[in-house]
Parts: sequence; structure tokens; C-alpha cells
Amino acid sequence: MSVPALPEGRLLSWYGDDYTGSAAVMEVLTFGGVDSVLFLDVPTPKQLGAFPNARAIGIAGVARSETPAWMDRHLPPIFSALADFGPALAHYKVCSTLDSSPQIGSIGHAIDLVTPILGGEWVPALIAAPPMRRYQAFGHLFAGTGDGIYRLDRHPVMSRHPVTPMHESDVARHLALQTAKPTACIGLTQLRGPDGGEEALARLLQAGPAIVTLDSVDDADLVAVGRLIWEHRGNRLLAVGSQGVEYALLAYWRSIGAIEAPPPATSAGAVPQIVAVSGSVSPTTAEQIAWSSSNGFGLVALAASRLIADPDAETARTVEAAKAELSAGRSVLVHSARGPDDPAVAEFRTAVSSSSLDFAAANALIGTCLGRVLDRLLAETFISRAVISGGDTSGHASQQLGVHALTALAPTVPGAALCTAHRTDGTPLQLALKGGQMGTSDYFGWIRDGGGPHNTMN
Repeated sequence: MSVPALPEGRLLSWYGDDYTGSAAVMEVLTFGGVDSVLFLDVPTPKQLGAFPNARAIGIAGVARSETPAWMDRHLPPIFSALADFGPALAHYKVCSTLDSSPQIGSIGHAIDLVTPILGGEWVPALIAAPPMRRYQAFGHLFAGTGDGIYRLDRHPVMSRHPVTPMHESDVARHLALQTAKPTACIGLTQLRGPDGGEEALARLLQAGPAIVTLDSVDDADLVAVGRLIWEHRGNRLLAVGSQGVEYALLAYWRSIGAIEAPPPATSAGAVPQIVAVSGSVSPTTAEQIAWSSSNGFGLVALAASRLIADPDAETARTVEAAKAELSAGRSVLVHSARGPDDPAVAEFRTAVSSSSLDFAAANALIGTCLGRVLDRLLAETFISRAVISGGDTSGHASQQLGVHALTALAPTVPGAALCTAHRTDGTPLQLALKGGQMGTSDYFGWIRDGGGPHNTMN
């Protein structure tokens, strides 16, 4: 019996609506055995030509924090670039906690824009990613924390998200608020039936194009949804979802013998010092900052409220404070807040309310200034390994570093790998991008140690 072969050429192209999520797709593919590269903008022919073996190509973006009007201006040319890569399948990557609303980061509006360029007979929507403790059951999304698994609208972090608090766990209902396209769900009972959801999908296809959310809670479900997506891609197809899309495709490809499991990934090796910058207000990041303070990191607070009045002065002050910590032999962690209850958060909101900026622009300013701080420290010190914490922060900060592409180097927790950053000036840099709620409490120390195998239970 012959083993089904994957098509020649590009298997996948993707756009991520934030930088950390974009990198997470690359990580899943690379460590899963599919050579991949992530560009931070539409690549030039020369930049693309530097990665001739890449079978999957992504473009990182910031649509998660932007308005529909911004999407109208910026996304169609990027989607056209994805089409030009000639992939067998395209993916609009969104957060595994579905961060979005009709006004900010609208997934539905993005689907409306991308469908004429990359869309097919249906739009599979796989938000779940069981390896990351993100589950969809009977249409509802659940996410794990350190103390349990919560339905999304009751999640202690996502229900309090400062920009897009989640009040609806039914994925189809949530998306229906953002687009006029019909929505449906193929649930666990159908996926686990004798035909693996085939009849359910056939009925939906007869009714016309629709966004179809897909349940998934374990590895077997991933194989089933991976088969539905891959075998029903037609001449072209756009999938929407988290890196669960890639987990599902890899699981299906392995199940039919089309790819082999790669060897275990290894550590990149420890370095004496790193620099981390954080614009996240997540309680998870607050725990990581607290751990770092007790384990050899010097903490430097960037006063976000002062940025509103004089960003250049506050950036310069922060750089000098961070350099002092590095000169003392410590790694340094620059942060704008230590969790949602830090008084700095209220001070920042007060400063924004008294200024001419809206909150979206003010939040972008934090990320941009953290990126400038990091860029100065990389230029003026010996540091060659860094972390940016915060999904939106990562997008704005990375743009300050002269990085045009990332390739995965060493794993940590799913979705927060250490990467090789390819910079325009060629200077070496290893960079990790981490979502606010991602990672163990010792994550920053883990990156200092080089990622790879990890035995802590933190």
C-alpha cells in the first residue's frame, strides 16, 4: 500500500493577527518537521530567496489590536502576497482565546476581506489547540490556567481582558457578531462518528459557503479535523484559527505516513545575561516578573504614564536604568506593569484620559517604546538574547529591532519558543515572543538557559 504524498512546493502560508501567535505557528510546524519561516512584513524577493527550503511561509501582523477600517487598508495586499506564495492551504491565525470584537481585531471582518482572495468552499474555524490546553466542545471554547480549565466567558484572565473581554464562549455565536456569513459547528459527536464528520460537512457544503467551527479536545480529534481540513481543501482553502490548525494538519499527515515525527528538539544553551521587556498586564506575566526578581533579574519599571507626556525622556531614563542592571551582572526585565492590579495601570489610564491620545494609540506607544529600549540595549551592550512579553507589545516592539524574519530555534512551552532573529544589519540575535498569559513562572529564566527540555513543575 503506497503512502499518500504531500504535494510539492509550499504546503501552507499564514498571516497571524499578532506577532506571538504568528511565531507560534512557525514553531509548531518547524518542531513538527515542516521547514518554516516567519516574515515580519511582506518579504522582498531577496528575503524570500534566503529560505529556499521553507515549505511554509508566514507574515506576522498586528490586526488583533486594530479596527476594521485599518484592516480595509492593510490586509488585502498581505492576503495577495500569501496567495502569491502558492500554498496548498492558507491560514488566518487568531489567538487560541479568540481575542476579538466587532470594533477591535474583528476576525469576522478579516474573513470577509480574505475570502475573495484565498477562500474556498467553506471556512474551517479551529480555535482549539489541545496541546496548549485550549479545547472546543459542543461549540464552546475552554482554556486552561494553572488552577483548572475554564469556559472562556468565565476565564479569570480572558473575561477581564483590558481590550476585548470575552463574554461569549460559543465560537460560532462570537464570530456571528463580526460577520454576516453563516456560521455552523461540527461537534464531537459528529467527529467521533463512523464517518468522522464527513456527512455533516457534506450537508453544510450543500447549503453554501459557511464558517464551520470544529470541536477538538484530544489528539484523536485533531487527526479527525486535520483530515476534514486537508482532504476538503479543493483548489484553495482558507482556514481560520489558532495553531491548532497546524497541530491538526501534522497529526493527520503523521497518521497517514506522509511525514515522520522529527527528533526531539534541544536547548540553544545558556547565556550569562538576557534582556526582557514586557508590556503585558496579565497575572501570568506578573508571576513571571516576581519569579525573575527572586532569581537574578534586575527589574526596571517603564513608567507608562510618563510616556504620554514625554516618550523620549522616559525611554532614555529606562535605557540608562537597564544598563546599570546589566553592568552589575544581572539580566534585566523592563516592565510597564506587574499585573492588572498594579497602580501603574490606573496611572496610565488617567494619563491617557487627560491626553489627546486614544487608548489604542497609547497602548501601541508602550510597545514601541519598549522596542526602542530593547534596540538601544542590544546596540550598546553585549546582549544577544532577548524576550518580548505581550501579544500586542511583541508586534509594536519587534518593529523597532530591524528584524525581517524569524526561524524557530528551541522550544519552551507551546507558543513561546526561542527563535533566531534575522536582522537587516546581520547582527546576531536570539529572540522569544511570548503572549501575556503564556509560560511557566520561571519562563524568563528558561529562556536565559536556552529553552529546550525543562523539568520544573512551575
